[in-house]
Amino acid sequence: MKTIGLLGGMSWESTANYYRLLNEGVKKTLGGLHSAKICLYSVDFSEVEQLQHQGKWEDAGALLANAAKNLETAGAEGLMICTNTMHKVAPAIEQELSIPLLHIADATAQLLVADGISTVGLLGTAFTMEQDFYKGRLTDHYGLQVLTPDELQRKVVHDIIYNELCLGDIHESSRQSYIDIINSLKKLGAEAVILGCTEIGLLVQQQHVSIPLYDTTRIHAESAVKWMLQEPNSVADNLL
Repeated sequence: MKTIGLLGGMSWESTANYYRLLNEGVKKTLGGLHSAKICLYSVDFSEVEQLQHQGKWEDAGALLANAAKNLETAGAEGLMICTNTMHKVAPAIEQELSIPLLHIADATAQLLVADGISTVGLLGTAFTMEQDFYKGRLTDHYGLQVLTPDELQRKVVHDIIYNELCLGDIHESSRQSYIDIINSLKKLGAEAVILGCTEIGLLVQQQHVSIPLYDTTRIHAESAVKWMLQEPNSVADNLL
């Protein structure tokens, strides 16, 4: 089994979910007392959030690249960034490493393509929904048409992430707001919706809506388990 490095803490709520999913995946596959080999570096999300909203992406990339190097030094053989938004600085992180990065958008897109989805809705932070580092990868590398909510809806999605979900606060009114926005994306022609922030799965699950949901946290973790265990013909084979 390979050792996976988790670059987490953004937020720790979703990182805890990653830890659980990776260990559950390894146990399910290998049985017995098996658990995942994990190195974890958990940053102070307050520092990262300030850099995000100040537009200091180069500084944020340097901060995370330093953390990633520490993970490699600690024995990680591959890296996961446990957040969608900070994949914006993935190139800055990758150039400092000699180990592979398992990209969350690749894992998600490959599953969508395998499932025959061509038009997909995207929920996430404003950075993820509005900038090209994520949508562009889905479109340019995988030919997916990506739909996002309107400006007011994007603000609602973003604010709930930072003001509630990253703090571990789950409110029924916010769940209903997300459900309404997901349904609006379905009306626009989305065949499925990407939960493109690692906290959203804490609020909305498949039983809440009729359109297929693709929870990036779960997809990322499942692909990492396959990579760690080197299962043949897996989605993870093409991530590196």
